[in-house]
Parts: sequence; C-alpha cells; structure tokens
Amino acid sequence: MGHRSRRRFGAWPAAVLSAVIALALTLTGPTPARAEVTNPRQQWLRQSQAGLFLHWGMRTSPGYTSCSAWEKAVTDGGWDADYWVAEAKKLHASYLVLASFHSRLGYARAWPSAIPGSCSTKRDFLGELIDAASAQGLKVMLYMTNDPQWHAEGGHEWLDSAAYSSYKGHDVDLTTRDGFGEYSYDNFVEVMRKYPGLSGFWIDNDNDYWIDHGLYEKIRADRPGWLLSNNNEDTPIMDTVSNEQKTGMTPAYDYPQAIWTPQPRLTEACFKLPSSGAWWYSGTDSAVDQGLTLGRLISDSGSSVKSLMAETAQVNGRFPGKQEAFNNYAKTYLDKIWGSLDGTEGGGYSYGGLQPGAWNDGAHGVTTVSTADPDRHFVHVLTRPSGSTLTLRDNGYKATGVTDYRTGKKLDFRQSDGRITISGITDWDPYDTVLAVRTDGRQGIVPPGSVTASASVSASGHPASAVLDGDPQTYWDNNTTLPASVTLDLRSAKSIRYLAVNQREWSVSYARSDTEQSARIRDYQVHVSDNGRDWGSPVASGTLPSARGVRFIDIPATTKRYVRLTVNSTWAAATDTKHYRKLLLDEVRIGSAYPGSGRTTTDGGAPRIRTAR
Repeated sequence: MGHRSRRRFGAWPAAVLSAVIALALTLTGPTPARAEVTNPRQQWLRQSQAGLFLHWGMRTSPGYTSCSAWEKAVTDGGWDADYWVAEAKKLHASYLVLASFHSRLGYARAWPSAIPGSCSTKRDFLGELIDAASAQGLKVMLYMTNDPQWHAEGGHEWLDSAAYSSYKGHDVDLTTRDGFGEYSYDNFVEVMRKYPGLSGFWIDNDNDYWIDHGLYEKIRADRPGWLLSNNNEDTPIMDTVSNEQKTGMTPAYDYPQAIWTPQPRLTEACFKLPSSGAWWYSGTDSAVDQGLTLGRLISDSGSSVKSLMAETAQVNGRFPGKQEAFNNYAKTYLDKIWGSLDGTEGGGYSYGGLQPGAWNDGAHGVTTVSTADPDRHFVHVLTRPSGSTLTLRDNGYKATGVTDYRTGKKLDFRQSDGRITISGITDWDPYDTVLAVRTDGRQGIVPPGSVTASASVSASGHPASAVLDGDPQTYWDNNTTLPASVTLDLRSAKSIRYLAVNQREWSVSYARSDTEQSARIRDYQVHVSDNGRDWGSPVASGTLPSARGVRFIDIPATTKRYVRLTVNSTWAAATDTKHYRKLLLDEVRIGSAYPGSGRTTTDGGAPRIRTAR
C-alpha cells in the first residue's frame, strides 16, 4: 500500500452515468483500453457501500520464510473461506479484496501457479474464497502489486530471479521494476485464465512494463466484465480510484474531506479498522474505534464513496478478538439503519438531496437520498448539536414529514428561509442519529432551460453554459483567472432569493499540506441587474466555507433579469500549483422562492401554517 510508480496520470473527467451505460450496452466486442468513467461492469460496485480488505501472507505474524511451512500452518490452523465471507457480511460489505501478493507480505500467491518466482501454494485459497463468496452473493477482487522494492524485506530474499529466468528462457532480474513488471504481467494473465469467477484486480499503482506491453488492453479483451481499481492515483483506464488511509480532517470520521475525485467516478476510501499499526497482523490485538469506523462508513456513503475496510487476519484467517467483537457489534448496529444507506447516493451532490456537512450548534453529518425514490431522504447526525434542535438547508425540497428512522417517532419540524428545523429530538445516538425526511419534490427553482449563462473568462472546452446543463461531466473553468464571474440571464425579470452552487469535487476540502489544498470559492460578490449593463452595488457578499457538497448564497428578495456571481478568491495557497486560482463549477441553480416557508407539521400529512408571534 502507498507505493508510487514512475508514471503518473492526471484525473479524468466524469461522464453522465445513464448516457454512458446506455451507449455501452449497444456496443459489441471487447471493451477498448481507455478511460470509462461508467460502464455496466461497474454496476455491482456502484450498488455497494463497503468492502473488506484482507492483507494476509507469508509475513503475517509470526512470519514464515518457507512457502510450504506457511501453507501448512494456514491449513493446520483451520483456515476456512466461509469465515471471511461471514465476517464481511457482518460489516455489510459486498466484496472482498485479497492482498497476499503484496510487497511487504512476501509476494505470496495464495493459489497454485505454474510460474516460478515467489511463493505459490498447492492449496487453492483464492479459488475457495471465490466459491465461498459467490455462494453468498459477494464478489472477490485480487490485489496485485507493481513494486519489487521490498524483495529483501526482513533480511530474506522473497523473489527467485533464477527460477523465473529459466522458465522464461532469458535473464530476468525480478528485483528491477521492468523485471518484476514482466513477472507480474504473466501472473495477471494466468489468474485471468484460471479464475473466471474473479471480479477484477485491485492494483497498487502502476508499472511501465504493463503499459508498454498492453496489459490493460489484454485484460479488457479477455475479461471485459472485470473491474480495475488503482491505489492513490487516478489512472484513466481504471474503473475505481482508491484513497488510502487519509487522516487529519475534522471531524476525524469525515473521510471524504480528503478525497479529490469528482463524481460519478467510482471512488473508494481505503482505511484500517485498527486505526494504527500495520495493514497486516503483526501479533497485536489492536482496538477498533467504533465511532471513527462507523462514522467513516456513514460519511463515505453520504458522499457516494465506497468504504474498503482493512482487517488484520491472523495466519489461520481469523481476526483478532477485538476486531471480531467490532464486527459483531457493527452487524447489530448497521442492521438497524441499513435501509438509510443501502440503495442510496450521497445527498447534496449530483444526485440531489439535502445539504451535508456542518449544521447548527456544532452538529455535523451527511445526508443520503434513495435511488428509487428521490423524495425519500435521510439525515445522518454523526455529531449531535448542543441542543435538541437540528437545522439544515433544504436544497429546494419541500418537506412533508420527519421521523426518527430507528423508532418511527414523528418529529416536529418547521421549514422557512431555505432551512428545515427539526425539534424535540431526545434520542440522540452516540454515533449516528438517523432522521427520515419525506419531501414533495423541489420547488421554487428557476428551470435551467429558461436561463442562459456567460462568463468573464473560460478555459477552452469548459464554457459557462456547463453550470446549467445538469451534467457532472461538464463544468465551467475560470482558466486560472481571478476575479472571475458567471452571469445568468433569466430572459425576463424573475424573483431571486438564493444561489445553490455545486463546485467540482476535484480537490480536498481542507489544507492537508502545502501542495494539497482546496480549490473552492472563498470571497465572492453577487450583483443583479435589469438590463445586464447597470449592476450597482453587490446585493450579497461574503466568504464561503471550504466544504463539500452544495453551498448556498442567500440574496435579499429582489426581482431582476440578470444575476452575476463574482469570485474574487479561492482557498488554495500559491504553494499548491495545481489548484491555486483554479475554479471549477459543476452547477449553479437559482432559487426564486423558498419551499414550504413557515410551514410545520408533526404527522407527515398536510402541513399547517404557524402564525407569527
């Protein structure tokens, strides 16, 4: 985990899910080796919320230098693939990633192989795992490393260049990147041939030999239904970008703050359940932080990010006692709220939904929205407010009822000025208080089709019109120019009350380092005009927080034809040359009225008007 390759790739822009899938379904023949942000082969992972990552190999404590001795210890210890599948299901994981061919674990292949060069077992642990997972409706992906640098880890040489050279008929030094690239290439091909039930490869970065010899083209041709996932870097041909063990955000559980890949690119958050220590079992029964782990899983779901959770299997495959205890607790805990996560997407992004993030009185959390019913929303309060009331932006949705998801208890709420205020909450959960919110669609949004957009400056191929098209593939780019403005023409005078802005989620939302910062709006002004020439003084100005999800700018009630958003500065410092002065906007919506203003209800039925006092 965490190794870097010599060849790096930039982020690839996203595409519209439904359009690309529809196109892909009409194609015949092998999938070409190019970036495909969406493809039908990805659908099972898009419908997943979590996976179980298994780092397990020859150097799993107590460690072995003999492949046969390790295999005997595994078998004698009672290893059973069904155990891993059962533990994955407790976590509500729908896939497993087996990482035994790992540079720090002895490059152990837990399956029979005709290719010499590193440990290969006689017992087919991989095949048994694929069969056990398939029987329970789960998928298996195989970890493959690009990196020979740990070939002498622990003072033992794990790679046998002489044996592989004899097999190939020419000299190959497995300790070099090219030599190891050739060796691992052959292993990719052998695995594809032997295990049609596998669902793909989880690849730890890249290797130039693979690229130069068309490995990905071969995988796409031979196994077009398999996924390719890459660690830490957004390699264009890969289906998935995995983000490894990010820390430092506040709150600590809000993992997506450190993720920099815009939707609908498939994205994983890869993290250890024992939050410290090695990725593999090193002889320690480390504790699992319940709040941190559950919070990460729920925050990820609230951002349409998949949680790839790593547990440290012992030699016999069983997890240490504290991890088993957490899995048992997680099953009971998640069973009660799974309906608010399963079959949902993150709210406040391109899928609609209520605003996530920082709420009132210290509250913090995420929202989810049902993929089957766009009026069924869930508010996940991961950090409760100091009082008994929660307030969040409605994002244009008219609320008709709020209940405590666990108990079904109806809750009082009031909707006014673009906010839903839910009161009388007494049963706060220590990790996630889930509130179910029913809505009656979005109201008061000026139809984007009746608006045109222009900009003071645009990068080639990224015009201002992209902020109105509802397509997460397209976006306006300010061409590294500040100040920069977008002007929206409503074609006739209309009421204007607020702007809802979705910025492209292509950077972290906090300053992780001098070179990894937020490319989001900082200081802004809003002007309005009758004729598009005379603008007067700004009707709104201020500083937007650097935060993920939709952001709102409220405007004093006015009726005008034109509204202009001017961005004077962004959050990234000059030390981050990739993001400095760079602004990408996905969508800007104009709210002409706040939905459900002054309405309150306790029964989920017809709202009643509360008179002002």
